[in-house]
This record gives sequence, C-alpha cells and structure tokens, in this order.
Amino acid sequence: MVTHVVLFKFAEAEHTNAVADKLRAMEGEVAGLDTITVGRDENRGPRAYDLCLITTHANAEALATYQADPLHGEVKAFIGEVSIGAAVVDFTS
Repeated sequence: MVTHVVLFKFAEAEHTNAVADKLRAMEGEVAGLDTITVGRDENRGPRAYDLCLITTHANAEALATYQADPLHGEVKAFIGEVSIGAAVVDFTS
C-alpha cells in the first residue's frame, strides 16, 4: 500500500473549506483511490499548515493512476490557484 500525504497552506481562510469539499468529492470518483481523509488544522501554530490530505492506494501504479485521473487534475488545478504552499510525502507500508 502507498500512502500519499499532502499539507496545504492558503492565504485566505475560506479556501480551506472549498478545497476540503473538492477533495472529499473525489471519494469513489477517482481511479486508483482506495481511501481519502481530509482534515483542517487545529494547531494554528506558526509552523502549521491549514489542511491535510491523506489518501491510500493499492500500489505505486494505483497512485500513478490517481495522479493522472482528470477529476484529480481539476481539483489539483483549483488548489494551485488558491494555495500558497504545500508539502508532500508518499510512503509504502
């Protein structure tokens, strides 16, 4: 299994909810996506990000399929317009 973790920062607080909604809407709609968890930050510290995405995929090929899915591409493009930073970690377990 491959776990894909992305942390996002936004300049405007309202973008956090909009992005969370778009990410959650991918559940059951994007090829290669087994599970999805989306959570808002509650820490609010200076090093904190605003939103966390955690997805799981059967293997590296499924992650690649997820990355290439058109709906994922639309969501990713929207996030690119409203985010000011992101960090990504992919790991196998």
